This record gives sequence, C-alpha cells and structure tokens, in this order.
Amino acid sequence: MRPLRPQVRSLCGAAGALIATLALVTSLVTAAAPAQADTTLCEPFGTTTVQGRYVVQNNRWGTSATQCVTATDTGFRVSRADGSVPTNGAPKSYPSVFNGCHYTTCSPGTNLPARLSTVSEAPSSISYGYVGDAVYNASYDIWLDPTPRTDGVNQTEIMIWFNRVGPIQPIGSQVGTATVGGRNWEVWTGSNGANDVLSFVAPSAITDWSFDVMDFVRATVARGLAEDDWYLTSVQAGFEPWQNGAGLTVNSFSSTVETGGTPGGPDPDPGNPGDPVACEVTYGTNVWQGGFTADVTVRNTGPAAVDAWRLAFTLPSGQRITNAWNASVSPATGTVTATGVGHNARIASGGSVTFGFQGTHGGAFAEPGGFSLNDTSCATA
Repeated sequence: MRPLRPQVRSLCGAAGALIATLALVTSLVTAAAPAQADTTLCEPFGTTTVQGRYVVQNNRWGTSATQCVTATDTGFRVSRADGSVPTNGAPKSYPSVFNGCHYTTCSPGTNLPARLSTVSEAPSSISYGYVGDAVYNASYDIWLDPTPRTDGVNQTEIMIWFNRVGPIQPIGSQVGTATVGGRNWEVWTGSNGANDVLSFVAPSAITDWSFDVMDFVRATVARGLAEDDWYLTSVQAGFEPWQNGAGLTVNSFSSTVETGGTPGGPDPDPGNPGDPVACEVTYGTNVWQGGFTADVTVRNTGPAAVDAWRLAFTLPSGQRITNAWNASVSPATGTVTATGVGHNARIASGGSVTFGFQGTHGGAFAEPGGFSLNDTSCATA
C-alpha cells in the first residue's frame, strides 16, 4: 500500500588588496567551521526525526531497486531513486515526512490520533522542490480511521496532488471538480483494495502553500467517506515516484493539529486521545558503564480509559535507545515517544501498562526530567 532546490549560492589599489585579504580570511574561517551532517536513509522503511517533531521515512515498498532519502534540518531530499515501475500501476514508494502515527511509528510529541469532532483546525505548510527527469506526483497523504489506531491500514486515505509529471493518475476515476481551501481541484475516488481513496488533484503545479488540512477532511466527511467521530491519525507530505526521482525535495514542512472541540461543544467522551488525562509514571533503571535498561510503568489515574496512549519524554544528552519491548519507542535519541502495541494500546481507568527499553549512555547517567501522556503532564512515583 501507499502506507512519506538547490539554493542559489558575484577592486583596485591598497583598499582592494585589504578587502581581498579579509574575504580570504572569512572564507578560511567558514571552511573550518564544522557542518552538521545530514542523515541519509537507504533502508526500505528507515526513519529519522527532523525539527524535533516530524518523522522522515524512506518508505520504499513497490520495488527492490535502491532508494535513499537525506533528511535535512527542515525536510528531506530524494538522494537516490533507482529503477522504475509501470505507470499504469502503483508507484515505487512514498518518501515522506509526517506528523502523527504510521505503522507503529509516531512522531515526537504528536497529539494524533485525534477525534475529528475535537479538531478545530489543522494548519499545515509545504515547500516542494521539483525535477523534470522523473515520473511522479507530489502529494499529501492524510489518513482517517473509525478507531484511534497507530498501526496498519486506515480505512480512508485523502491524497492532495500538488503536482504530477508523466502519464499517471490517481486511484479510481474522476467524479468531478471541487473548490477546497480556496483552490480548484479535480476530484477522484476509488479503492486500492485495502482502503478507500479520495484524491484532490491540482490542475497545475503548486510549489508552496499554507492551508488547513481540515478543509479536505470536512470535504471527505461530506462525501460520506468518513464520519465526525472518526480519527485523524497522520498528516504526511512527500512524493510517489514511478520512474527515477532523485533530486525531489521537501524544502520545509509543518503540521499542527489544534484540538479542544468545535463550536458545537467539546467531545462528550473524556477518554478520547487528546483529552486531558491524569497519570503517574514509575521509571526504574539498571545502569552499568556505557549501558542501561529502563522499566517504565504508566498508570491511568483518570476517570476514563485512555486509547492509543502515547508517552513522551526527553532522553538526557548522550543516551540512545537500542531496543524496546511492549511498546514502540522512537526516535532513538532526544525527545522520544512510546506508543502502545496491539495488546496494550488501551489503559483502563485505574489500570497501568509496563514497557521497557535498553540503551547506551556516555558520562554520568541521568533520568528523563518529565513525562506526558497524550500531551498531559504526568506525576512521577
């Protein structure tokens, strides 16, 4: 399934010589300053974190040919894209950056999944860099499901095609046109066999845009492909390449989901993800030189169950997670988020879940300074 530009860089007598000398010194100082290395992912489903809050994923699933993405400070670029697939079928991959949860990987500190009826707005912005020697689309992938799932296939997929190059088309057939977010779009509907797909296709390329994702979600609800009590699970932006694709770039990406209810009132179910919860965390460790394990117990002290729980915390500098059990924990360093897996994705009122991980550390060992469960601070035991 489709489960996420180059920047342009131009004197006489004693005064000219002085200026030239200063320029040379400046050049030498600049060259000597260490640059932060970008992270390149070539594993089919490799991920990393950018901006401290979004996940970049290579997400190569439709070919065995090598694909690599290089994460930058604000986005990513496709640095290698070998091979091609027929243009009348599925694309090679969906290299992308996302906010939310995708196949058990959740972005740090996200408040997704969130019930649609509690989302007031979901502002997002994108800046794309395109190439001309490939067949691809540039698109958002927005996932909706009746349950607050953090893994597997969601029931409805919204695609926003900002650009398409080559003889490709969305899944299904065109059913008309629509104006959404102040722009005109072709509207396509269909199914890929695993989920429903509603696609909005721009008639000409869009390079940069800031908009509200909920405009497209509400249009999807109006067409009967989702309900207000469903959940928004992720907002993703990237490319679907069929042929080549090296050089395609997400220059920058942002996504925020504002919850707190609609003008009709707050969500009546206090157990929804994103609603306030009360919690207590016990963090037990076993430490040795250069390594440690942590056993974490999260207790729900609130009045309602917590579905699709997410525990966010920041690892002290020098610590890195190498493996985890009874939860999905990512990224490996910095601000990380632990999410429940299939058998423990719900914490009943008065109940608890326990998970653990192993890691490495350098220097003096320290514990995280605080924890938050679904965006609400927890007490520590």
